[in-house]
Amino acid sequence: MAATPPPPRPRWSWENSGPMRWIRRHMGYSRGEAKGMVGLLVVMLAAIVAPILLRPAAPVYLPAADQKGLDELAAQLKEHRTAEQGYASRFPKRNFEKYPAGNSRYPKVAQVRLAPFDPNSLTAEGWEARGVPHFVAARIVKYREAAGGFEAKTQVQKMYGLEDSVFQRLAPFMQLPDAAPRRGERPDYATTKPGPDGKYPPFAAATPGKYPSKPRNLQPFDLNTADTTQLMQIRGIGAGRAKWVVRYRNQLGGYLREDQLDEVFVLRDAPDLRDSLKKYTFVAASFAPKLVNVNTASFDELYLHPYIGKPRARIIVAYRQQHGPYKQVEDLKQIPILKAEDWEKMRPYVRCE
Repeated sequence: MAATPPPPRPRWSWENSGPMRWIRRHMGYSRGEAKGMVGLLVVMLAAIVAPILLRPAAPVYLPAADQKGLDELAAQLKEHRTAEQGYASRFPKRNFEKYPAGNSRYPKVAQVRLAPFDPNSLTAEGWEARGVPHFVAARIVKYREAAGGFEAKTQVQKMYGLEDSVFQRLAPFMQLPDAAPRRGERPDYATTKPGPDGKYPPFAAATPGKYPSKPRNLQPFDLNTADTTQLMQIRGIGAGRAKWVVRYRNQLGGYLREDQLDEVFVLRDAPDLRDSLKKYTFVAASFAPKLVNVNTASFDELYLHPYIGKPRARIIVAYRQQHGPYKQVEDLKQIPILKAEDWEKMRPYVRCE
């Protein structure tokens, strides 16, 4: 009888290995749980070890190569600087030795003894001869030619760069008044021409001023009929402010109250001028302002009125197109954005036909 062969030995697998059996026996994991735990441990180990193994090698610094490059660059710059020597020859250094003043940039002017002189006829060299620096003397002459002459010593004192000590030394010898004359006495330099010698006449020989004094006893006049010339008779009202008063009157259609002068742009920050205008002007009781027809006026005609403006003009035209012509002026109160105070200001200047 033949012998029975021994049973085949089971093939080895990591599932039946010692660690797996130990985990399943001591932790109570099933076969699948044990496999998952071992796989997780392997992944964690790989994540820790992989960066260390795959880290690139640190570069090796070779200072000799950089030093060689720097030496080559320095040699090139030295050659370039040597080749551009012609650049310096185009800008030679100033030779200050030719001036008697030594290191001064300008030749020294001989000083003269102080005596009465006319600042309107003195040259730049004359100012220098009296102790004024070169650049300040040229500035004084340039300003005098542009302004047409000096009116007072205070103008010379305000020259930039002129030291007060120098001015105080020269002021007693200047043939000019200490302060500027009043407007009525101001000379008209616009019509003053230089003489045959090219110099302007002295202050005393100037022609009478073109600024006539304003009347002191001014009679009140109608604000709606006055022109700019009549408005300029009021003290403090010049040509610019007078034009603004007339311009705002034309935009309104006429003033109904003197208080409307407070709305003029150039008079908002000048309460004293507004008081002067109200004192010497009046509005006639029978005056009728120019009215704007809200049924026929276009948007461009409406928004030019100071009391309407673009937003209200746009709503007035849109409401008229949607609901038809206005039957009476009070229908404008139905506009939502029209406030009560705006309506009161607008009411005397609009009509409905």
